[in-house]
Amino acid sequence: MQFNIEKFSREIMVRKDFVDDCLQQYLAEEDTFPPVIHKAIRYAVFNGGKRLRPIMVMEGAILAGGSREQVVPMACALEMIHCYSLVHDDLPAMDNDDFRRGKPTCHRVYGEANAILTGDALLTAAFLTMTRNQEMPGVDPVHLLRAINEVARAAGSQGMIGGQVLDLEAEDRTIDYEELKVLHRLKTGELFRASLRAGAILCGMNEEGLAALEAYAYHFGLAFQITDDILDVKGEEALLGKPVGSDARNQKTTYPSLFGLERSRQLAEESVQNCLTSLQPFGTQATFLCNLALFTLHRNS
Repeated sequence: MQFNIEKFSREIMVRKDFVDDCLQQYLAEEDTFPPVIHKAIRYAVFNGGKRLRPIMVMEGAILAGGSREQVVPMACALEMIHCYSLVHDDLPAMDNDDFRRGKPTCHRVYGEANAILTGDALLTAAFLTMTRNQEMPGVDPVHLLRAINEVARAAGSQGMIGGQVLDLEAEDRTIDYEELKVLHRLKTGELFRASLRAGAILCGMNEEGLAALEAYAYHFGLAFQITDDILDVKGEEALLGKPVGSDARNQKTTYPSLFGLERSRQLAEESVQNCLTSLQPFGTQATFLCNLALFTLHRNS
């Protein structure tokens, strides 16, 4: 498969801009009372993110025979959950980061207490926004309920939150490969899985298709995390928007610390190949997701 990174990067930006426009519709204006929390929410959301999760929601819908417009509220909700998790991850009690994507983190601008409340507000707003998918034509309420259940499980204590707990427990000690895979599957992969499946569920995809998307999301999450670890070693600070080498300073076990850069790169390539294999049942309809997996090997931020 030929992959043109410049062309695909432009395609990602078009989709990102569409998601940003949608998020504008579902977030309260900054001057909504009380204004400080709504300013902080918008600061946390409009932070230069790639919008991969909402893009995946929309792509899942398209593969199921629906349209991206049918799942806009669900897509926006997934991005709200992701942004809330970043706000909380950056807090001094967690990763203690001062910058994200080149900007001061939410707690550095609005204070720790307001940052905690910002994350709480975004998580709550996400589930309110999900319910608005009932307003979209062609969406079965039964499918919506199942999709919400999917997202709630992925974001909770047996998903993303559980992964963050494992991440905290792994600080200052070395964990093995299997533990590392579980940590990242929960912390990163579960929300990718829920994003793809939620969009597909809303548009009525069958169980065979959902299983294929789940396999893709699992391998995509691995590839994404491995390349993230590699970038923390050899990435450019100006592009990443945060200092490199933070994993080593925080004594975190990463793929490069376990296997070295060359083997880590090979593992990422193997995960991407598994992504492509998972999508074979969809044929050329899955070209975008195939390219998205390949993109993880070339990304610089």
